Amino acid sequence: MSVRTIGVVMNGVTGRMGYRQHLVRSVLAINEQGGVTLSDGSRVKLRPVLVGRNAAKLAELADRHGIPDHTTELDAALADPDNIVYFDAQVTSARVKAVLKAIEAGKHIYAEKPTAESVEEAVALAEAATARGVKNGVVQDKLFLPGLLKLKRLIDGGFFGRILSVRGEFGYWVFEGDWQEAQRPSWNYRAEDGGGIVLDMFPHWHYVMENLFGRVRSVYAQAVTHVPRRVDEKGHPYQATADDAAYGVFELEGGVIAQINSSWTVRVNRDELVEFQVDGTEGSAVAGLRNCRVQHRAATPKPVWNPDLPVTARFRDDWQEVPDNAEFDNGFKIQWELFIRHVLEDAPFPYDFAAGARGVQLAELGLRSSAEGRRIEVPEL
Repeated sequence: MSVRTIGVVMNGVTGRMGYRQHLVRSVLAINEQGGVTLSDGSRVKLRPVLVGRNAAKLAELADRHGIPDHTTELDAALADPDNIVYFDAQVTSARVKAVLKAIEAGKHIYAEKPTAESVEEAVALAEAATARGVKNGVVQDKLFLPGLLKLKRLIDGGFFGRILSVRGEFGYWVFEGDWQEAQRPSWNYRAEDGGGIVLDMFPHWHYVMENLFGRVRSVYAQAVTHVPRRVDEKGHPYQATADDAAYGVFELEGGVIAQINSSWTVRVNRDELVEFQVDGTEGSAVAGLRNCRVQHRAATPKPVWNPDLPVTARFRDDWQEVPDNAEFDNGFKIQWELFIRHVLEDAPFPYDFAAGARGVQLAELGLRSSAEGRRIEVPEL
């Protein structure tokens, strides 16, 4: 069996997501399994070229994982013809400039979301990639979570009948950084640095809704900053200028209504950090990161509202766990493999920059809806 190696420029791997999910759990994991298997049975290994601004951090990562190639010079990495893929996991504010360089260099582009801070820039990236003729993709990892894969199986199998509504709850308490260290970087809370939970999470909710339930027709959102003062990584207090919670109502094609709350200022009282409840005429489901529970129409209990009597029913006991029925791999790694096959043999990959631009559009319209206090239609891009 033949094995070839291609160079992959990875920009932004000193950050938490770029390092853990993309370098370690995706690219290096792919190499450990022998590479990406193509349709002809051959395999492709990935040679990561680490790029970033901090030479010391890059050198430490490279040494830790035995990676020979690392540089602070993006232009030099893009100039190497053996590097055919460029990946970007930088902060959002730095993404557009670097991706445009990679497009100009003729590299195939894979990028974290959001692809840009504005819909105009996101559309411009999609148009530039199309004009240059390079393959392009955006990370849409939540579609490959075991819980959502089980939910997709239920949808495809007709379990719900007509889907009526979707209720999503996402979030956890991010510490302010004073008496306990924050779990997220401080730039997330500064609008001037591309922060904010709307820009971070609405692109996620867009591709989940679009791929599972239908196109988003309208949005009404309320974005707020619940915690206005935080402490950064160096112990310096700063004013939070970006939203840390958002409450959205989305109308989808077919009349489905989705309500999704996103918050970094909520304490978790649910089984997983994100859960989606889907209600249909024939049944309901609650899906999280890994698990999915269902209740069919015929097995639905008949609660009676009576506040004068204590509730004795254990409503969760009336739900049935959906079995795995498959082995679930890391969602980021699965999408990396799909993108490499897309680059090398034109395998299908619908999660392109145009899809990424639609996610940025929803975030932008969500912020506008909040500022103007009204429901806003979502035009087709």
